[in-house]
Amino acid sequence: MKRFYKDAAIEEPDGEKTGGVFRILLDGKPVRTPGGKFLAVPGRTMAEAIAAEWRDQKDEIAPVSMPMLRMANTVLDGIAANRHAVAGAILRFGEHDLICYRAEQPPELAALQERSWSPMLDWLAARHGARLMACAGLTHIPQPQEALAGLRQAVEGMDDFALAALHVMASVTGSLVLALALAEGNLNPAQAFQMSRIDEDFQAGKWGADAEAETRARALARELDVATAFLAASRG
Repeated sequence: MKRFYKDAAIEEPDGEKTGGVFRILLDGKPVRTPGGKFLAVPGRTMAEAIAAEWRDQKDEIAPVSMPMLRMANTVLDGIAANRHAVAGAILRFGEHDLICYRAEQPPELAALQERSWSPMLDWLAARHGARLMACAGLTHIPQPQEALAGLRQAVEGMDDFALAALHVMASVTGSLVLALALAEGNLNPAQAFQMSRIDEDFQAGKWGADAEAETRARALARELDVATAFLAASRG
């Protein structure tokens, strides 16, 4: 799509007119989401970030270069009307959390997972009262109901914008534990991503890296960075 506007700006909150949120304007006209809702977000930080993405477009609009806009559209068109389903999808990562399933062999990998992942389970138990069980092997183990209840309370207590970020974080890492630690500032994106890639990095160190896998890993790491920035902006 060709660029059809000259400038992008934000509209300050104005009581009932905007619902207390910031709207994005193109040449003075409010932007709408693909679903027809006004593009309105909490906080100046996020509004300015989205407006900047619009300003940075060249002659052709490239949606791939507007990750904050895409995530805001997802919240307004999807998550706001489907909180229960989104929360359920996130919680399923906790029911089958990556860091609860440890390698049986080789011993070096099992020891590395133990050193990296067990402190995160301890953090979760202390922070949210959710003690998840870990096991060797890939056979599913049911988690204690009280632990799942603690996870549910943590997830359902988040607003729609935080849920959008948390869903991306859990999807990229395969772990609700790592996603919550990242969302709450206990880990940074690089740390969370590295912890989620222990198996892959161990195998690459042993057998050599695969170019295609490395390209995919870089793309996933960027998604995690965007989700973290989106969450920070929504709270800004």
